Amino acid sequence: MKKIFILTTSLFLAITTMQAQDRSQPKPGPAPTVNVEKPKSFTLKNGLKVLIVENHKLPKVTYSLTLDAPLHLDGNKAGVTSLTSAIMGSGTDKMSKDQFNEEVDFLGADFRFWDKGAYASGLSKYAETILSLMADGALHSKFTKEEFEKEKAKAIEGIKSSEKSVTAVAARVENALVYGKNHPAGEFVTEETLNNVNFEDVQKHYADFFVPENAYLVIVGDVDYKKTEKLVNKLFGNWKKVSAPKGMFTKPQNLAQATINFVDMSNAVQSEIALVNIVDLKITDKDFFAAILANQVLGGGGEGRLFLNLREAHGWTYGAYSSIGNARKYPSKFRATSSVRNVVTDSAVTEFFNEVEKIRKELVSAEDLKNAKAKYIGNFVMEIQKPETIARYALNTELDKLPADFYENYIKNINAVTVEDVRKAADKYFLADQLRVVIVGKAADVLPGLEKLGMPIAYFDKFGNPTAKPEVNKPLPAGVTLNTVVDSYIKAIGGEKAVKAVHSVAMKSTATVQGMTLESLTKVTDKGQMLSEQSMMGSVISKQVVTPKMAYAMQQGQKHDLTGEELEEARRNAQPFAELSLKNKTGVNLTGIEMIDGKEAYAVKEGKETNFYDVSTGLKVATFTTVDQGGQTGVQEVYYSDYQVVKGVKFPFTIKMNVGIEIEMKVSEIKINEGVSDADFK
Repeated sequence: MKKIFILTTSLFLAITTMQAQDRSQPKPGPAPTVNVEKPKSFTLKNGLKVLIVENHKLPKVTYSLTLDAPLHLDGNKAGVTSLTSAIMGSGTDKMSKDQFNEEVDFLGADFRFWDKGAYASGLSKYAETILSLMADGALHSKFTKEEFEKEKAKAIEGIKSSEKSVTAVAARVENALVYGKNHPAGEFVTEETLNNVNFEDVQKHYADFFVPENAYLVIVGDVDYKKTEKLVNKLFGNWKKVSAPKGMFTKPQNLAQATINFVDMSNAVQSEIALVNIVDLKITDKDFFAAILANQVLGGGGEGRLFLNLREAHGWTYGAYSSIGNARKYPSKFRATSSVRNVVTDSAVTEFFNEVEKIRKELVSAEDLKNAKAKYIGNFVMEIQKPETIARYALNTELDKLPADFYENYIKNINAVTVEDVRKAADKYFLADQLRVVIVGKAADVLPGLEKLGMPIAYFDKFGNPTAKPEVNKPLPAGVTLNTVVDSYIKAIGGEKAVKAVHSVAMKSTATVQGMTLESLTKVTDKGQMLSEQSMMGSVISKQVVTPKMAYAMQQGQKHDLTGEELEEARRNAQPFAELSLKNKTGVNLTGIEMIDGKEAYAVKEGKETNFYDVSTGLKVATFTTVDQGGQTGVQEVYYSDYQVVKGVKFPFTIKMNVGIEIEMKVSEIKINEGVSDADFK
């Protein structure tokens, strides 16, 4: 069959993008006077430093515990850090997970735990209880093998689903290339490294790294300093003084010249582009404010030059942005990014360079700088009202060794930046001649254009390993046509006589999705009828019915008739073997040979759908369908394997699909020419 079943939109990965707000900037008024409340502090004998900001405006309190842990590598057990975070807070030595959660619910409080800290907030009348629970959850977190195995399975499932995600691969490869795989910022988690992690590794990681050395507890809200000091000593005083293991790492370096680092992904309908260089920018540097304003003008939002160029002027993307970071323990990055249509990948790269060069060489307008300042000042004034911001500023002052009046002078320092300061900062930190251009896309579509740019190109696989240049536009062997590919497929699954004898197919399959069983029922006939129904926990969550006279889809009880392209696609799928009608069909093209899971496959395109047929076996191995979701273009991928014979015809009994999570459907039953009636298609 052409489609084993139709995925409902509820299973699609929602692709969210930043959308521009078409609003004019308000005219800035006089700079407001900012008074950032200063904390009182004390330090416990074990090294924990406590910062308390009394604020009695609201009856609330916020606790933030931060462990400023040294850099380290998980190595061949990459993932132990994230697994530790995942199972922290699942009960303590004193109470079970359910008991702990009941206490939290009763207080109406918010709690979070992770491998480098904890957070809690709630009403100040429960301040003592909230801090007691947070201390218990952080310092006496009880790990169980059951929780460990559950979170490990979820993590592996997430890794599998990300392997065909162009966005996920782009992020992984970018960091691996910029920092190196043996640097904490470039290390990544794989299924193999997760499988290396055992329960004892998580326990050891927690014991080694969740220590009071370089730890900070920031308390903001309606509390009494003396009472709180006494309570903190009681709850955290016995936290054993331990030094966390420390690692030594090579400082990452920029490239000698601008170079394209390319990763080929055959399922990419858009190219992920990132132009990156290392920046050693600190918040205490004199040009810090000029640097962040330069970035704001270049690509800080919908009014940035990158956005106005690539989206508004050219319509190549839904958004284009830039960012510049500052890091204490290792250099950060300047990066300019966008997801663009394949056919304009090379043009987009050119425009990125044009904009970067322009802001480095030419003065920005006074109006652009004024608007950038207004945005930063407006955000600063709004954020300063939040207890979480006060806590963050207090911690930043400690960690970054900031002057005591840094935040009082924040607006003054922003306003002092000149257009010449912006140009100098852009020239210093936006290194056009040394940019690493990381592109993840479909080589066949984008590589010929990229080669014309005249930049060096290095090729990498999905894990950042150097690889050979992908072969694009591989010529079809002599005599291979759409008709021969179709004939080969029909022969591979049983031959034309056996296939044409199939008048109806009824198939049942199941999959496990986030611990629940997804059941799928598909019925299809050679009279243009199809039923596709998915159920969970005994309830139908989606259904689609197609006949020659009508077609509709139902999801969560809402029914709508299919029209337009949706109807056309549904009717195309409403037959046991669509390949029987593909030969010489208008609008169907054999586009070439592509690699699918490391094997060559013929690509046959019809509308938004491309089917792939293994060159050696003739069997269909995948279907890629271009979909629009959330204003962004993506690909629904379905892979077929484990072909088995049913009444003389081969069917795939394993169907994998990637829809944000990887789903593996296992076929449990296929009936040929039985179990189907007209009543099924009402």
